[in-house]
Parts: sequence; structure tokens; C-alpha cells
Amino acid sequence: MTIDHTRILIIEDEALIAEEIRSTLQLFGYHVVGIVMNGDRALDAINNLRPSLVFLDINIKGSLTGIDIAHIIRKRYSLPFLFLTALSDAETLEKARETMPYGYIVKPFNDNTLKANIEMALFKYGREQQRASLSKEYIEKRYRTSLSEREYGILTAFAKGSSYKKTADTLCISVNTVKTYQKKLYQQFNVHNKAALLQKLFNNP
Repeated sequence: MTIDHTRILIIEDEALIAEEIRSTLQLFGYHVVGIVMNGDRALDAINNLRPSLVFLDINIKGSLTGIDIAHIIRKRYSLPFLFLTALSDAETLEKARETMPYGYIVKPFNDNTLKANIEMALFKYGREQQRASLSKEYIEKRYRTSLSEREYGILTAFAKGSSYKKTADTLCISVNTVKTYQKKLYQQFNVHNKAALLQKLFNNP
């Protein structure tokens, strides 16, 4: 996703901070679709404004906290979000981790921190979407090959970043069996290592 197509929603109840973020993001070339200053209005904004990324304050006014909103985003939407907060205590961090955010920005922050977190969030989200789209039928058609269920299982495990052991445990096979199938996959996709295999999956052949 290019910068000019990235639609960002800011959910932040401190007006000065929200406007500062808006100005910075616009300076970088991002499109800010709106600012919401109450957690209870956040879900309506997400539905109506269709953002591609959400900046989410943890302690926001309203009956829904940023943590609550994050859990709902995870359940209902395919959408990356970044936390904005002045809190960095262990309890808050643990609650935030449970929502699996794409970034955690502690106030006060600078322009470079915002830009770096956005780029990392969009990259991570993009890779997740790529992995989710790697169906067996899609791979076979795209690369004109045929995969056994075991080969496909190992291929998708590698795409998710699983280690040899985790792949073996998930598929109830040995690590040596994983490596044997790995060699077969290298031959099928005409590559010589795992990095090249993954690059071929996530880029145009």
C-alpha cells in the first residue's frame, strides 16, 4: 500500500495531540480520514470512514477504552492499529499485548517515531494478508505445480515463520521429515534455500 492510499483514523481525546499527529501525518503524505475523541464513537468511525490504519489512544474518554476497541478491531475487522499512550507500566503493556497491536507508541513521541511505526505496521499487515491468501489452489495455479497436503502444510508453516521444530510439532512429524519435504519443495519451486522460497511466494514469479 502506497502512502497516498493509506487512510488513517486517529482515536485520541487530547485535541492538541490529535491535531499534531494529523499535521505530521499529512506532512508525510498520509491521508487522515478523521479524528475521534470518544471511544464510544470509534466503531462508527471505523465503519463509516473505512481507514486502512488506526491510531488508538489507550486511555480515551467514553465507556470503551482503547484496549476494548482494539479487541473489537481484532474480532470484527481486518485492520492494523497502533497504540498511543502515556502509559508504559507492566500491567498496561500486558493488556495491550493481548490485543496483538502493530505498534506501541509512548507519549511524548517525535515525527520519526510516528513514521517508523506506520511503515512497520503496514509492512507487517501486508505480510499477514499475503500469508492468508496462500491457498493450496492459488499456489498450484500460480506456479503450475501440484502439492500434497503434507507439502502444502510445510510450505504454509514456513510462510508463517515457523521453525523446523514448530512445523514438525504442528504436523505431527519429525524434524527430519520436514527437511526431506523441504528439499522437494526447493526442487518444485526451483530455489536453493528457504529465503528464496519465501521470496518467490511473496513476490511475482
